[in-house]
Amino acid sequence: MNAKRWAVLTAAVLLVAAAGIGVWAMKDNANEAGRIAADYKGHGGTFKNTLAEIDTPDPAVVYKDGYYYMTFTHNGADVMVMKSRTIDFKQAERKVVWYPDIGTNYSAELWAPEIQFIQGKWYIYFAADDGQNENHRMFVLEADTDDPMGSYTFKGQVKDDTDKWAIDGLAMELNDKLYFVWSGWEGDINLQQNTYIAPMSDPLTISGPRVLLSEPDLEWEKAGGPPYINEGHSILHHNGQVHIVYSGAGSWTPFYALGMLSLKEGADPLVASNWTKAQEPILKMDEEAGVYGPGHNSFVTSPDGTEQWIVYHGTTAPTDGWGNRKARAQKLAWDEAGNLRIGKPLSLDTAIEVPAGMGVFKAAAASADVSFDLIPSTIHTTAPLLIHYRNDTGEKLQASVSVNDEQTVDVVLPETDGTGYAYADVSLAAGMNEVHIAIAGGQGKIDAIELPRYEAEYAAAGTKGEAEENLFSSAGGKAVITPGEGEGLRFANVQVPVSGAYEIRLAGANTSGDNAELQVRVDSGSKAKRVVFPNGKRNNYQIQSVILQLKVGKNAIILENATAEVHIDYMDILRSSAQ
Repeated sequence: MNAKRWAVLTAAVLLVAAAGIGVWAMKDNANEAGRIAADYKGHGGTFKNTLAEIDTPDPAVVYKDGYYYMTFTHNGADVMVMKSRTIDFKQAERKVVWYPDIGTNYSAELWAPEIQFIQGKWYIYFAADDGQNENHRMFVLEADTDDPMGSYTFKGQVKDDTDKWAIDGLAMELNDKLYFVWSGWEGDINLQQNTYIAPMSDPLTISGPRVLLSEPDLEWEKAGGPPYINEGHSILHHNGQVHIVYSGAGSWTPFYALGMLSLKEGADPLVASNWTKAQEPILKMDEEAGVYGPGHNSFVTSPDGTEQWIVYHGTTAPTDGWGNRKARAQKLAWDEAGNLRIGKPLSLDTAIEVPAGMGVFKAAAASADVSFDLIPSTIHTTAPLLIHYRNDTGEKLQASVSVNDEQTVDVVLPETDGTGYAYADVSLAAGMNEVHIAIAGGQGKIDAIELPRYEAEYAAAGTKGEAEENLFSSAGGKAVITPGEGEGLRFANVQVPVSGAYEIRLAGANTSGDNAELQVRVDSGSKAKRVVFPNGKRNNYQIQSVILQLKVGKNAIILENATAEVHIDYMDILRSSAQ
């Protein structure tokens, strides 16, 4: 283990020791009335694009049962699925779930796999050929189990009677019926790609003739051609209406953008005249933001189901072509008339509020003995654990928390009327962790856990701050705050379940040669607190803490007015024991 990791672990352990057993609980009682968040959805925070450090063109993302799953064009050679607790896939579990047979008509150029959960089963649709693009067709895999990361069986081609060139297909569910939507050629020459739809009798079978819904006849769709493009389809449902969002213009150009077809409410999707085509892109390149070729998207909900998010790929230079295409995400918005308002693609420097409910890891079944897997950490570290529990026994309960069967922390769970919250410090190993919680006597229930850690590189940088990559930091990045009057970092969307005093722990490094003083405050106008980071070694992050009053709902914690350069790795938040 490197020196930085030892320093973080040692400092955190010393903090725990100084605080006693390092466990605090919140009780829903009369003294807390009016200060408990009735709609608490997690500790919040922000993230920044991109969603993965590797190229992830043509991202297809699904959220189900507490996990995000992503497929994408993986070198055109196989089908990979990634699994993550959050919409950020940088620390996701990755697995190639299927390799094609050699020497078949689906051996080469595997494009745009689309993972879908349909009628109780997982399916992956993908395009492939025998090495000749003109032979591209659509194929489908069916999962052998209810695990999307498990094995799949190749179920063959998904085709209509014409059996023409086809890519980027997926199933559309509407009013208990299935339809297949894809990009195809009218004939056998690569002149243009059209949008087609056909009925399905089941997720494997097209059961009727294809219907032409859209041709690339708008000027923006023709950019970079010929060939002219309609491809990369995704399905969007909102307030009883269904939309097909597609990509137009050459995917090898910075002009690649998203268009939209909208079905008249209650109309037959197999009648082309029932669809209306937007005349302008709904998302296109933004040179100011440094986003080029935004396209081939999918839609996914927030973990709590209240928000819709778009995931698409984009590049950072107009000359990137098919290289450097990485998945990005942002929240959808709708105006009062029901019109979609995505806005502009967000720059890589934009701090984006996480999807509602993200970071709340729910138990598969709430009980007195639960385990949570795939809890990620890039380094060995001590981190705060926030436990959601229920205790209507009339007395305090004792619970034990272990991580990877190597550590046990005792936690007191006071009686609650509804959901209670308890904090504890736990030691996480580098990689994926399993957290196990057991309540003595088998009474009460554990509903969920959180790790209320906020990475500095995902915070909004002020005039005195800048995010940097750093392999020794807790998520591969840090923020550098330079000396002088002014804002260095703003940790926005910091949410707590109960109003009150919280311990704010900052992991920082200072190599200036002198002590570095930093002011910390909440945006609600509270008086700033002072923290001092002693001079030390590079990447030797030390923990310094202050107590701040936080309210339920959104808080912003601001670091400013540094007297010397400070490198911040992360911020942890726990309920203060001094209540």
